[in-house]
Amino acid sequence: MHIHILGICGTFMGGIALLAKQRGISVSGSDQNVYPPMSTQLEEQGIELIQGFDPKHIPEHTDCVVVGNAMSRGNPSVEYVLEQGLTYRSGPQWLAENIIHDKWVLAAAGTHGKTTTASMLAWILQYANLEPGFLIGGVPENFGLSARVTESPFFVVEADEYDTAFFDKRSKFVHYRPRTLIMNNLEYDHADIFPNLEAIKTQFHHLLRIVPGNGLVIYPKDDANLQNVVERGLWSDKELIGDEHGWQYKLLEEDGSHFEVLFAGQKQGEVNWPLIGLHNVNNALAAIAAARHAGVPASHCCDALAEFKNVKRRMELKGEASGVKVYDDFAHHPTAVKTTLDGFRAKVGEQRVIAIVDLRSATMRSGIHKDTLLASLKGADCVIIHKPAEFDWQFPIEQVNQFDNLKILPDVDSILNSLKEMVQSGDNILVMSNGGFGAIHQKLLQQLAAE
Repeated sequence: MHIHILGICGTFMGGIALLAKQRGISVSGSDQNVYPPMSTQLEEQGIELIQGFDPKHIPEHTDCVVVGNAMSRGNPSVEYVLEQGLTYRSGPQWLAENIIHDKWVLAAAGTHGKTTTASMLAWILQYANLEPGFLIGGVPENFGLSARVTESPFFVVEADEYDTAFFDKRSKFVHYRPRTLIMNNLEYDHADIFPNLEAIKTQFHHLLRIVPGNGLVIYPKDDANLQNVVERGLWSDKELIGDEHGWQYKLLEEDGSHFEVLFAGQKQGEVNWPLIGLHNVNNALAAIAAARHAGVPASHCCDALAEFKNVKRRMELKGEASGVKVYDDFAHHPTAVKTTLDGFRAKVGEQRVIAIVDLRSATMRSGIHKDTLLASLKGADCVIIHKPAEFDWQFPIEQVNQFDNLKILPDVDSILNSLKEMVQSGDNILVMSNGGFGAIHQKLLQQLAAE
């Protein structure tokens, strides 16, 4: 059995490659513009990675071509697959048919936090010796891999609302049939495929329709958008985050690094861990609730989280040079940017924070968040926004004028040059992007070291 994956370096499709290889399936794949950590992970696992989409890259003996959702009509390999009548599947469909069809699926969905929450949940189950399989859109440090398949009945999946493939415009998560479902939050995102928030709510409604009656849905009490989705129909049990009859926290440290976990007003345990930020505290409550549904006592969940090491590209320290620390974070939406900065500020106190934001995601590029992004950055001392010259929209001038130290720059080189004049020993530079960002972290560390 051989599969060839188109778009293999995407976080999801790279995970599919790992699962297939672990099942003894021969795997190859093609992609372009690749960058770590996924490209590195594939190489380490001995999976053949071919640059570009020349049809000649698809081996003659391929039994199935697994098509990533970044592929579209006009792509040479896609056209070849269709013209030759080759067997093909989307990544989510392949996953459903070959890996999780007989599993208890625990899914983490939502606009923000699903990678981290899924990683927490997988680690809790591992700590409880349940040996879960998982597929996560990042690399959890506790495992060192973004995906694995085991003989365990439990499988944790990051449940993305993005569309499935060029031939299947449903959200990925409708293929997963979760028994335990976390919905962290719901905001407007993915402007390239969803015309408005209502379209995303409809997809979440479809997701709720496939959770069985003996399943569990976990979501925050104060998220009005999710509450609206639930009001359209919920056929399963539910547990609420932030509700006196559900899950709550009591901070023991302001930055969220130590807190009590409460269920129905009763203390379940304490979490004392290296993570920070209220968003991570709430992620932890959701993961604990989900693991408890799978049979892990909440107190045991708290013990597990004390040893949780987070996910690559989530507040990851990339290095330090000349007294300056450079961090990397995946935040790419105003809400995620604000919560990341709030947690970071609580961590570093009065030290200077330089925030660099890459407008890379389709939603950011579209300018839909131009009226809200700057407000999310007020927690930083200095702000640099990477906005390529071809973007034909502008931030509101009255918001720009509220910043004493804001620069909007078109490329990585101009950002590096600007930092030469701005940075001081003792600063913390927080880079927020959901892409490779021109290897800016390494270039910046080299520049600092040279100075």
